[in-house]
Amino acid sequence: MLRGHGYFKRLGPGLVTGAADDDPSGIGTYSQVGAAFGFALVWSTIVVLPMAAAVQEMAARLGLVTGHGLGTLIKSRFPRWVLLACVVLVATANTFNIAADLAAMGASAALVIPLPQTVLTVIMAATMLALEIFVSYHRYARILRYLAVSLGAYVIVLFAVNVDWTAVIEGLIPSLDGSRGELAALIAIFGTTVSPYLFFWQASEEVEEAVEPGGAEPGDPVTPENLVAMRVDVIGGMTSAVTVMFAIIVATGATLHTSGITTISTADQAARALKPVAGDLAGLVFAIGVVGLGLLAVPVLAGSTAYATAEATEHREGLSQHFRAARGFYTVIIVSMILGLALDLGGLDPIRGLYYAAILNGLTAPPLIVVMLILARSRKTLGEHRSGRISTTIVVLTIIASVTLPIAYLLH
Repeated sequence: MLRGHGYFKRLGPGLVTGAADDDPSGIGTYSQVGAAFGFALVWSTIVVLPMAAAVQEMAARLGLVTGHGLGTLIKSRFPRWVLLACVVLVATANTFNIAADLAAMGASAALVIPLPQTVLTVIMAATMLALEIFVSYHRYARILRYLAVSLGAYVIVLFAVNVDWTAVIEGLIPSLDGSRGELAALIAIFGTTVSPYLFFWQASEEVEEAVEPGGAEPGDPVTPENLVAMRVDVIGGMTSAVTVMFAIIVATGATLHTSGITTISTADQAARALKPVAGDLAGLVFAIGVVGLGLLAVPVLAGSTAYATAEATEHREGLSQHFRAARGFYTVIIVSMILGLALDLGGLDPIRGLYYAAILNGLTAPPLIVVMLILARSRKTLGEHRSGRISTTIVVLTIIASVTLPIAYLLH
């Protein structure tokens, strides 16, 4: 059924989203959580998976069924101030996330390349801008995704060190001590897994698939096979992302936490979790993972802001477009990267910044999810393909959790 639609011949939007979800911010956040709390928050992986999958499926459904990006849909159904608020929220979170990811990429590359971190950060920012403007993102994403294989080192660590699996299993039982530290960690986990930038990206990429060879035209009737392929793509992508999340938390919990390292402040400290399998090459393996996934994720971050802005201003959009045909779209990407780089040059901490970026994502996600839910349940928007009860229930629980955590943190 899926083969007939050429599904396995392409890198689906959901799989790209899953890879981008394990961006440097994700690696930094999961490493910090494992180092600080050991296996105590492992249960968050099984809780956040259905939530992340349901929210991304909702975003993909909106793009697939309507043939429009999320910004265009918000503009058509809500007052203009709602659209502007959503664009500002996602642009603000994305800019800080870009800065944190770029800083981490520079710090990680400095582990193996004898150049100043600032120089490496600037080089990588310039390289990504050039690639995103002059090369089809979908083309180089097919190559760069293989760099994500380096994250498999965290999985191997689980078999190379003495992991207390009894403690890990106990950690799968939800529990909280109510401390501000744990609440902040959960907000960060939620924010880096259910990230606002992925909402706009997912919906727009479903539309962009239409310009790929063999893609259906926007507005064509959606078949059950289309919806199944989309769900498999999204669920597969998010499952792979959360599997890596589990491996990183357990690996750092079994290595860094047990060694007394509970606060990660440098890339070198984060890389130590890979020493049991990589030895002296731990820094190299860590750098490949962070830089490789950063090369995938940062264009997604900048592209997400560009999609949202272009749809709000009715400018031509799309990474499938040439620069001359979508100058406004690419200008937003350039500005986003420059602003992120400026924050780095202003002294942003490369590793702690990742954690703070995840927390910021967690704070900005709830209102965007509410807006998407209203659209996804609308018969006027999706007709017979509107979100069902199971999906809606999971998304509502996601909203409740995403609102409750920050309130509990502030009231602590």
